[in-house]
Amino acid sequence: MSLRSTWSYPTALRIGVGRIAELAEACRAAGIARPLLVTDPGLSGLPMIAEAVATCRAAGLGVAVFDGVQANPIDANVEAGVAAFRAGGHDGVIAFGGGSALDCGKVIAFAAGQTRPLWDFEDVGDWWTRANPDAIAPIIAVPTTAGTGSETGRAGVITNSATQTKKVIFHPLMMPKIVIADPALTTGLPPLMTAGTGMDALSHCLEAYCAPGYHPMADGIAVEGARLVHENLRIAVRDGGNITARTHMMSAAAMGSTAFQKGLGAMHALAHPMGALFNTHHGMTNAVLMPYVLVFNRSAIEARIARLAAYCGITPSFDGYLAEILALRADVGVPHTIAEIGIARAQRETIIAMACVDPTAGGNPIPLDAAAVGALFDAAWEGLL
Repeated sequence: MSLRSTWSYPTALRIGVGRIAELAEACRAAGIARPLLVTDPGLSGLPMIAEAVATCRAAGLGVAVFDGVQANPIDANVEAGVAAFRAGGHDGVIAFGGGSALDCGKVIAFAAGQTRPLWDFEDVGDWWTRANPDAIAPIIAVPTTAGTGSETGRAGVITNSATQTKKVIFHPLMMPKIVIADPALTTGLPPLMTAGTGMDALSHCLEAYCAPGYHPMADGIAVEGARLVHENLRIAVRDGGNITARTHMMSAAAMGSTAFQKGLGAMHALAHPMGALFNTHHGMTNAVLMPYVLVFNRSAIEARIARLAAYCGITPSFDGYLAEILALRADVGVPHTIAEIGIARAQRETIIAMACVDPTAGGNPIPLDAAAVGALFDAAWEGLL
């Protein structure tokens, strides 16, 4: 079976080895003549970026590179990117990299044409309608990890440096026009980063599937995405050059973010403040929290998780699925407690307060209040299931 295809849900996705060669044509198709390629400093010096720039210039595109994106991007990164976008007279963005570069690139394309402050467009109610849609630049997304799935999302997560809180900036037109998902770009990803990003994809699928509400399309995408992770993440971590596993993981990442329009939950509600306060890797933080959140939500999701386990070829029970999650974490090198990833217990109350008001908290199958989040924090700190 060929692992090369073109999809149009939720946007146009070009998946397969070698499809990065289509970058310039994709820009043209999206109406971009002067793209700003947004990436991070770790990628900007690698051959893949030089080759992408050369491809664009050979096609007559006025491309420039902005690499001022840090892990867990902050408002200052967006401001610097907007300044570069305007100074260069750019008319679109190539968001190229992991979740941080994709999120920041999308927000730069959104914010460059707006006149209101960035935080006026937080994903609250209908705040997105405040934006001038005609001023939002088109985006091409090129993921180099298989985790966040930001390439198929309509939002970007940016940390407000003044309050140390992660904010979701949302607008429907932040969805990239075209995604180039070339698994060859991920083969050099180190095992631990492969594990963290892959577990992030799983967290998106799991939380979307478990979120209350009626969305059978999201549920179907989520369960297949979860299956792809269970069957391929160990292989991708063990053998980074396995292009079949890498392709399936890229698909799972895109599927996770497509599914979580239904909702997320306590994994993300806790991971967001932990990342903002301690700059932990988002996917790895979700991975550490995963079994504790599953156990906390058991009474609301037990039958649903048993169905998921059966579909994934796992012992068809909640306990069977939990055992597989614990085994998967151990096999790919995920720490068992939040203390092991640098979360200070002294910030317990701050994290609890931030998690309770995080936008993702409302999607948890069991309502989250301070007592519930505190119990989750304590379990994840102590490693008690």
